[in-house]
Amino acid sequence: MALKPLHDRVLVRRVESDEKTSGGLIIPDSAKEKPAEGVIVACGEGARKDSGELIAMAVKAGDKVLFGKWSGTEVTVDGEELLMMKESDILGILS
Repeated sequence: MALKPLHDRVLVRRVESDEKTSGGLIIPDSAKEKPAEGVIVACGEGARKDSGELIAMAVKAGDKVLFGKWSGTEVTVDGEELLMMKESDILGILS
């Protein structure tokens, strides 16, 4: 990976959503929403308190996470579209 996030930022790869509904209807590309789930590719070291003490990240590379619909900034790394966001934009870890 050619990009390492700094501080409390994470790099996320979106998980592709289903192309069919539960009833079997095929969803065209124009009607699909961008998925709000992803897998963390890389993490920064964590935020720092005013005293300089490091606050460890609650997530790690490989975690499957849920994030807000408009969270993050889209970046292209090695021809792949990824999201760069702060750890606070992550709503939860999926198990």
